[in-house]
Amino acid sequence: MRQRTIVKKVQVVGIGLHKGEPITLTLEPLPENSGIIFYRSDEAVKIEAIPENVIDTKMATVIGKNGVYISTIEHLLSAIYSYGIDNIKISVDGSEIPIMDGSSASFCMLLDEAGVEEQTLNKNIMILKKEVEVRIEDKYVKMIPSKKASYNFKIDFDHPVIRVQDYQFIFSKSNFLNFIAKARTFGFLKDIQMLRGMGLALGGSLDNAVVLDDRQVLNSEGLRFKNEFVRHKILDAIGDLAMVGMPIIGAYHSFAGSHHLNHLLTKEILANSENYEIKVLDEEIEVELVRAYA
Repeated sequence: MRQRTIVKKVQVVGIGLHKGEPITLTLEPLPENSGIIFYRSDEAVKIEAIPENVIDTKMATVIGKNGVYISTIEHLLSAIYSYGIDNIKISVDGSEIPIMDGSSASFCMLLDEAGVEEQTLNKNIMILKKEVEVRIEDKYVKMIPSKKASYNFKIDFDHPVIRVQDYQFIFSKSNFLNFIAKARTFGFLKDIQMLRGMGLALGGSLDNAVVLDDRQVLNSEGLRFKNEFVRHKILDAIGDLAMVGMPIIGAYHSFAGSHHLNHLLTKEILANSENYEIKVLDEEIEVELVRAYA
């Protein structure tokens, strides 16, 4: 299986979640071995999508360099990873990736418009060799060696609509499109009001998030999935782990995971070369990956 990029340049305008300002997002193809490159066109600063450039994970995954940052990259990265794209330039004229509808669905449509093509060089993959876990109190994320890529996430919220949700997802592009990509980010009305008082979440609305008060979902159309909340957590995890820079063959497990824990997990995996093996696809794994990205 070979590396992939997009066929043509595409562009969309959307609202930034925190500043509430219109942002132009442009995707462009890049040559082999370029990786995923973010670019702040208003600042002329290039920021590579690598764990070393992550500067904040409190409410989203934020990358930065030389005092310039780009926030909320995880929903777009989740779509890019699931399409098997290795090399792409992502330009924005502001400090955020547009929130769109709060999921990855709009980014998937944008990638469909751009088209995906194989390049000349073979794709590298990371095969997990040892179990790696990061834990803060009772919350944890971990990856376990496995022949397939999978995600198992459990959440437990003291809220009548959410409560305990547990979802297992076997990775493939088609499964991502059908079961994960449309799951929206979510938040609680009381927290949104607090954030707005701090000058944040100014672009948040019922059009780009599932919003809950103390008893119910406030969106008139309701939920896209009964367990949309835990599915979105998997969407976030796929995007956060995409910072490794290549497909990961392993089983991801989490209880109450977060952007912060996902970032710590990528750093912990990469900290010891005994945790993983990077290789050009062998025949058995290539068959699985070709099927996954079909």
